Amino acid sequence: MGIVRTQSIRNSIYFYIGLSLGALSTIVFYPNVFNSHPEHWGLIQIIVSYSIVLSTFSSLGSPKTLIRFFPKVKDKSELVTLTFLIPIIGFLFVFLFYLLFKDSIITYLKPDIQSFLGKEQDFIDEMRTYILLKDNLHLIFILIASLSFFEVLSALSRSLLNATMPVMLREVFLKGMGIILLFLHWPETTINFDNFTFLKSQYIDFETYLYLYVFMYMLMAIILAFSIFSKFNYKIKFRFDQLETRKQLLFGLYVLGGGASAMLVSKLDMIMIERIIGYKEVAFYSIAFFIGNVVRIPGRAVGSIATPLIVKAWEKRDIDQIKSIYVKSSINQFLLGGIIFLGVWLNIDDGLSLLPDKFQGGAMVVLFIALGQLFNIACGVNGIIIINSKYYKFDLYSNFILLIITILANLIFIPKSSPLEIYDITGINGAAFATALSVFLYNVIKLIYVYIKIGIQPFTINTLKTIFLIVGVYLCIDPIYFSDNVIISLILRFSMLAILYLTVMILLRISDDINDLISDLWRKYFVRN
Repeated sequence: MGIVRTQSIRNSIYFYIGLSLGALSTIVFYPNVFNSHPEHWGLIQIIVSYSIVLSTFSSLGSPKTLIRFFPKVKDKSELVTLTFLIPIIGFLFVFLFYLLFKDSIITYLKPDIQSFLGKEQDFIDEMRTYILLKDNLHLIFILIASLSFFEVLSALSRSLLNATMPVMLREVFLKGMGIILLFLHWPETTINFDNFTFLKSQYIDFETYLYLYVFMYMLMAIILAFSIFSKFNYKIKFRFDQLETRKQLLFGLYVLGGGASAMLVSKLDMIMIERIIGYKEVAFYSIAFFIGNVVRIPGRAVGSIATPLIVKAWEKRDIDQIKSIYVKSSINQFLLGGIIFLGVWLNIDDGLSLLPDKFQGGAMVVLFIALGQLFNIACGVNGIIIINSKYYKFDLYSNFILLIITILANLIFIPKSSPLEIYDITGINGAAFATALSVFLYNVIKLIYVYIKIGIQPFTINTLKTIFLIVGVYLCIDPIYFSDNVIISLILRFSMLAILYLTVMILLRISDDINDLISDLWRKYFVRN
């Protein structure tokens, strides 16, 4: 686990910098910049959601194919060339589909007036946003191409055992540039500071902001390409004599189906919120979703470097190594996710109170998303194990079933007719509940399948210790009153959580990896030789 731990630490640093930048933009910039036009924020989320889903289809499974077969292939240039050609072909298919069904697509995107009866102003705002989307549909295709090639480049970087550069670009560069753009688009306002008053102008309008926002993704892919090919000796080859192209393309199509279904599930909530209740609700959902979704960060840090190691372990049929990664990824992610979950939920009321009034109603969204992601990371790298084994076809079947469940759950719980309306599980709360339910079922299916086929599962007695740790710390801290001052209350509660959680975790020795890491850091910075 040496390389896993080293790169996971670096990735975690980038992820947490990204988390800080994301929190700054989501909690400070977005709600204030789009306070008068939340539908504009909703439009951005919808453009990104559609682009991510379509880019997954257009890539035709090439990123996962590259990771899976990279260790086996002697002539790496042949495989790399093939995996760059595939997204180009996929993109052309997506663009052709748009040209053939353009009128139907535009009609589908148009808001339904029946959903806004008695809300004339909301309908007017929705129509204006729809016109903006219709006039700028070409931006979606630019974003699709940028995302497709960035994912292929990320897969190549990870195959070369350098998972940090893609993470840095996605988490630090993209979010940092996003904050700059938000500042430039911030509406004209008067700022008072230390007896000085000055007028801050709005430097770019919303349409310019949209163009620059999409350009960020293109620039991110260009930087990653330069970083890789300045070091990796690559030659373009259009002869694929050494490749098992049929086997690789078949694998790509299977993982495409599974990956596309999984990606659609992850974005389906926002897409269906927009279709059923409008762009503004997407904006309100987005901020609460972001807060709850931070729980999954430990899983992203570990998963990005665990993938190529599991691929190599499968090559050697080393089930013990796979089990070791499986168990360690589960407990380490669960422990780190647990403290993040508690930090979010124990401070949810104070945290939401810092937002503009119209963005303060997402507490239940935060809870459902956070619980779903906590269970997700506690299940370890089960999906990575399946997709890189001979059982990879199962990924397609399970994701297709999950997709059906997610669609039905959103259709049931988002409308006002939700059967759980008595518990306020409707609208954006219903969408979050549907997402959490989907994540839970998906992971249960994968856990059972891995155990049946491979005979391994990630849970140990330390999993139970972690559950008791999370519940116990919550029950100790939640009843305590700290301060009427929101900032002081947040600082005191976070401090008490960190001290209590980390102390008990270390004393119980739940994770040798985390204890060893803390010991190494303690000796390095606090113990004099």
